[in-house]
Amino acid sequence: MQTLTAKSFGQRVLTWYAQHGRKQLPWQQPATPYRVWLSEIMLQQTQVNTVIPYFNRFIARFPDLHNLAQATIDEVLHLWTGLGYYARARNLHKTAKIIATQFHGEFPADRHALEQLPGIGRSTAAAICALAFGLPEAILDGNVKRVLARVHAIAGWPGETKVQQQLWQLSERYVPQQQPGPYTQAMMDLGAMICTRTKPACNECPLTDYCLAKQQNNTQAYPGKRQRKQLPVKQTTMLLLTDDQHRVLLEKRPPAGIWGGLWILPECDDPNNIITWCALKYHCDTTFIKAWPSLRHTFSHFHLDITPIQLQIINKSPVVMDSASLIWYNNNAPAELGLAKPIITLLQQLAKQLEES
Repeated sequence: MQTLTAKSFGQRVLTWYAQHGRKQLPWQQPATPYRVWLSEIMLQQTQVNTVIPYFNRFIARFPDLHNLAQATIDEVLHLWTGLGYYARARNLHKTAKIIATQFHGEFPADRHALEQLPGIGRSTAAAICALAFGLPEAILDGNVKRVLARVHAIAGWPGETKVQQQLWQLSERYVPQQQPGPYTQAMMDLGAMICTRTKPACNECPLTDYCLAKQQNNTQAYPGKRQRKQLPVKQTTMLLLTDDQHRVLLEKRPPAGIWGGLWILPECDDPNNIITWCALKYHCDTTFIKAWPSLRHTFSHFHLDITPIQLQIINKSPVVMDSASLIWYNNNAPAELGLAKPIITLLQQLAKQLEES
């Protein structure tokens, strides 16, 4: 087992990156602060291959920070639809406005200043500094955690404070003063391409001579896994309220919380008296069509079982027409709105049913 020094660690990682690392990702061409920031927010809890088409659509629509800052939240959420963790999109929009107004449209080249902005934590701020500004800041995303935990056989779940502190110390130790940008990208690539969660390609890893997990022949033990708890199950009834033009009633969620700012189907508080509930809330008469099979949507901390009920509205309600939080949604000419994933599924099913009827 070779002696591991910060210099030898960095040299091996950079040599590997020069030959095998990813250098043609969309946000690298060019790696401006705006593009790096956008990619880093999208990459939180999301894989590169999933992010690329979303990133390309965002850049086509909002080529710079000022375009994004001037957009409506509906425009932003519409382009984010399907990517999940929508708080990221809301914070993205907030941060764009703050940088446009308080920083004259320029990202601060300072990790601590970046950390004060919505949605930007320590690792994301450091990634922006390293990749966009060439500053020697240490990151600790999921890929880097896995590499460092295996090389040093750091036991325990990285979300635990003690384990996370150990990993931060190691990350700070190894980040080089020279070429911090390529090194940072190399560490992310190493975790994504070689030191993968399952079946890591240890024979192709530049750190294999140093790796304690490899020496133990026990890479799957690192990093430690979080003890999984059984997720609670919640229930809701959603209404597919259609008018005589086959448009569907959608309601906008409050800005914060689950599906914050997104448009969803109305949730009925009284599923045993739906007709009466609609009359009281929307001042409209409805006819029951049918109940659909339940649909399960899983969040990080609970399952949501959705029971869709299809209804036909007999008379249009002035309450609906005059409300800013209610719209008639046309599946054949959809408006640019942020829609929750299960709502997209239900709208697609409804459109198919109406076509066949």
